[in-house]
Amino acid sequence: MPLYEHIFLARQDVTSQQVETMVDTYKDVIQQNGGTVEKTEMWGVKSLAYRIKKNRKAHFTMFNVNAPAQAVAEMERQMRINEDILRFMTIRVDELETEPSVMMQKRDRDERKDRERRERDGDAPAFGGSEGEEA
Repeated sequence: MPLYEHIFLARQDVTSQQVETMVDTYKDVIQQNGGTVEKTEMWGVKSLAYRIKKNRKAHFTMFNVNAPAQAVAEMERQMRINEDILRFMTIRVDELETEPSVMMQKRDRDERKDRERRERDGDAPAFGGSEGEEA
């Protein structure tokens, strides 16, 4: 079966739980049409380069899909109908990535830098006071 990477953007004002429900719905569509979703990555809310349907931010989600073309076409048809989906893109690939995507690696790297900075600064509290001090 063909392999695809599929990314969709959901409106910023839907909740994370609603995005997870969308993910489950589209996974079911793929599975009902004889395919599988190998990997799902939720990249979180990110700023858009330009406004799309009056939205400045969106929930980004990526699927690695192993499915026939008609399964992907049906998923895309249902995404076109859904008002909460701003954009989507499906790309056929030769092989699926097994490691985390670049977006997830960037998040891990940023979290690591924050952790190292806190350790270097001696775990200073974020609110500006010193530990043990009362207001």
